[in-house]
Amino acid sequence: MPLCELRYFSEVLKKHTGANIILPPPNLPGPFPVMFLLHGLSDDYSIWLRRTSIERYVDGLPLILVMPDGGRGFYCDAIQGFKYNTAIGVELPKLVRHYFPCMDEWCVSGLSMGGYGAIRLALDQPELFVSATSHSGALYFGHHPNDRDDEWNREMELIVGKNPEGGPNDLLALAERLDPDRRPQIRIDCGTEDFLLEANRAYTKHLTSIGFVHEYEEFPGAHEWAYWDAHIQDSIAFHRNNLGI
Repeated sequence: MPLCELRYFSEVLKKHTGANIILPPPNLPGPFPVMFLLHGLSDDYSIWLRRTSIERYVDGLPLILVMPDGGRGFYCDAIQGFKYNTAIGVELPKLVRHYFPCMDEWCVSGLSMGGYGAIRLALDQPELFVSATSHSGALYFGHHPNDRDDEWNREMELIVGKNPEGGPNDLLALAERLDPDRRPQIRIDCGTEDFLLEANRAYTKHLTSIGFVHEYEEFPGAHEWAYWDAHIQDSIAFHRNNLGI
């Protein structure tokens, strides 16, 4: 599989950044659907290639796989800081379309912070990201108040504010407000030993309560790469079914 590293200056972030891109085999004709694959809080755009067999899992598929850098920004436009939602959700798609032959319907997956980001992008732009999956997602980020004076809450308050519930970064509110006719296809999974398990259970219960049809599964495993390497394959199968590839 052809592998590219895209290094570019982001006008939104006002800094250089990057993305790894896996391209379809040269014998396949385009245009192709695009899959964004988002990293977690402590990682960068290289991590999926370094810690999983993602290149092998998409081998031979008519799919462009884009792994961008989301910093520590939860793929949000921070109140004070970088505008990662615009950088990843608007600016980067324009750049990808400029350089590669793309179809109109894309998909997105991610783990932990990236699981939140994947659902966030799809709820923000369901016409583009028609299919989204979250592994061990921090799906209640942007919902609870930042009511403790510690390093974590001070950092997150810069992104979403002190009382983010109901705002543009609250996945519960975003799902509620989205027109039912525009809802993307969503799949969520989480390990039964994962510290985010209860948040994932609560979020899927919320989706069910508002009639938002989706898939949810739990599997043995913790917040770790062995789990994500195994279940990113489920995401690829889910996306292939929804995109017809």
